[in-house]
Amino acid sequence: MDEVSTIPGGVRGRVVSRDGTEIAYERYGDGRPLVLVGGADGGAGRALAGLLARRFSVVTYERRGVAAVEREIEDLAAVLEAAGPGAAVHGTETGGVLALAGAAAGLPVDAVSVYEPEPLADGLVRAVHARVLVVDGGASPAATRQAARALTAALPRARHRTLTGQTHEVAPHVLAPVLAEFLDEPVP
Repeated sequence: MDEVSTIPGGVRGRVVSRDGTEIAYERYGDGRPLVLVGGADGGAGRALAGLLARRFSVVTYERRGVAAVEREIEDLAAVLEAAGPGAAVHGTETGGVLALAGAAAGLPVDAVSVYEPEPLADGLVRAVHARVLVVDGGASPAATRQAARALTAALPRARHRTLTGQTHEVAPHVLAPVLAEFLDEPVP
């Protein structure tokens, strides 16, 4: 881990992915490591990171623009190594897909949580052996909520949670305690 400089509330650093690409990250707080994987826009949510940093060492990073899933899994692997052993991963939208794809590929994650991920291939879903929390918003479209329940049923070790009144743009202060509760559960 190459820590570059301290910023308000966090530390900036860079890791190098398997293909030599530098990946910038920010770390907030102390505690068990948690990597946040943002959606297609690449953002992982500083507000959510700030709320979770009270109990976890939260790492956010800049995703590549358009890249093959294999490259993004390699990027996530490099960030997980910087985050430290026993890391959990939370992903939103396409970030949720990437978090689950990383777990299916054998990345060392103890737990994965996802918020309204896009649909996944059945083979990928069956290969995820980490504990998983699938979350959706109660005010999201019915198809999104049904997809979340179907994903939960297909994953070997998953449970589902709907956040009342939330949409695809989930409020960080509503999501943070749900994630913290899931991550604090004893591992069976």
